[in-house]
Amino acid sequence: MIVKVMKRHVWEQAKAQGEIHEESLLTEGFIHCSFLEQATKTAEKHFAGETDLVLLKIDPDLVQAEIKYERASNGKEYPHVYGPINIDAVTAVIPFVKNENGEFVLPMEWKAN
Repeated sequence: MIVKVMKRHVWEQAKAQGEIHEESLLTEGFIHCSFLEQATKTAEKHFAGETDLVLLKIDPDLVQAEIKYERASNGKEYPHVYGPINIDAVTAVIPFVKNENGEFVLPMEWKAN
């Protein structure tokens, strides 16, 4: 499983288009994704001030574009999708919310999978 943190309105647009596109696809050649255990850090780094986020669960076997697992500047490996992400590869979507301490919280039911 890979995951994608995104603003809810961007997800709604992607659903209507049938694919997830991001500016990074044009500027860097790929869409940034994470492994589940990286999602909270990703959200803190790139979406700290946002309140209306969703977390997408993506089945990499269903993604039509090429996925490469590449090392980032922090030394950790991340999944990069080299093309749009087809919506039918998204197997679940949940609100990605903060707890009472202001920290993003992973869904317990996803941790078991």
